[in-house]
Amino acid sequence: MFSDLFSSLDGCTSMFSWVITMLMILIFFSKSFVFSMNSMMITFLAKLGYGNKKILPFSLFIIVLFFFLISMNLLGLTPFTFSMTSSLWFASSLALLIWLMLIMSGFFFSFKKSLAHLVPSGAPLILTPFLVLIETISILIRPLTLTVRLIANISAGHIVLSLIANCLTSLNHSSMIMVLLVSVGYNMFEVFVCFIQAYIFTLLLKLYSVEHPFK
Repeated sequence: MFSDLFSSLDGCTSMFSWVITMLMILIFFSKSFVFSMNSMMITFLAKLGYGNKKILPFSLFIIVLFFFLISMNLLGLTPFTFSMTSSLWFASSLALLIWLMLIMSGFFFSFKKSLAHLVPSGAPLILTPFLVLIETISILIRPLTLTVRLIANISAGHIVLSLIANCLTSLNHSSMIMVLLVSVGYNMFEVFVCFIQAYIFTLLLKLYSVEHPFK
């Protein structure tokens, strides 16, 4: 049961995924879809790329990372391919590497200012040890939350798509058409999830970079 359920993660899938993919390509090339996606991309990039001018180089890196994650997420929707963002090792390594980069860069610029972020301004002195402990834990678990947020949603979507494709093979013609339409609709939803997960991952990194000290 579990072997069949998670077979969508091994790089092979049902032949009906090809039919669904072809229908998705036709939808992607429609003018209304392209216009709506362009509007959404402009809004996303405006939020990711603008802000504090001091972190402009990191903002450019975030934009490149955003397109990279989108490409990896969408690649997993094509038949007989494996999405790297659904891999625990890939997602955790990516999150840990960028998190360490921010932490080490902050300590390099100003060690004191980096430690000052552990205590909120105006906090009572008696609560300082507890606040430092809580803030330290929240910073340490950031790579874990980034990893789980990315792979959980992407992997869950691929599992559902695999189950729908396998369901099509055991249905009669009348039921197959309805399930096929549902599958196309769910694929559209998965495309939206691919964009949203890439956006959330990069937006969280952008928010974490706000704590980076500057001279």
